[in-house]
Amino acid sequence: MFESSAGFRLPDGSVLSPDASLLRLERWQALSAEARSGFAPLCPDLVVELASPSDQGPRGVSALRRKMAAYQANGARLGWLLLPHEQAVDVWGPGGEEPRRLDQAVTLDGGAEFPGLSLNLEEIWAG
Repeated sequence: MFESSAGFRLPDGSVLSPDASLLRLERWQALSAEARSGFAPLCPDLVVELASPSDQGPRGVSALRRKMAAYQANGARLGWLLLPHEQAVDVWGPGGEEPRRLDQAVTLDGGAEFPGLSLNLEEIWAG
């Protein structure tokens, strides 16, 4: 699990830093020590972005959605865009699927991609 200071060099050449991310251990261990010391040259398996008050409005959220689409296009298996001001989540799956929106979600789970992973949203929604 990585927090917001971690950055990744995606296959398309862009460098992005999600608010939180998860990478399967075998993928991390396959990297050289040198590759692990900087921005890892791969896309995380799970990315989480949290919209902040400064992201409210069409431009801010649109930028976050473009960022999520970039992760998806570069191989992310699952993405969660958390929208606290709406108490909603856009869930991004693999392979170019359109994101699905969950309104008033209380928990998220990793499903078949990440069995046992669960995120309680109540504290996030409470601010």
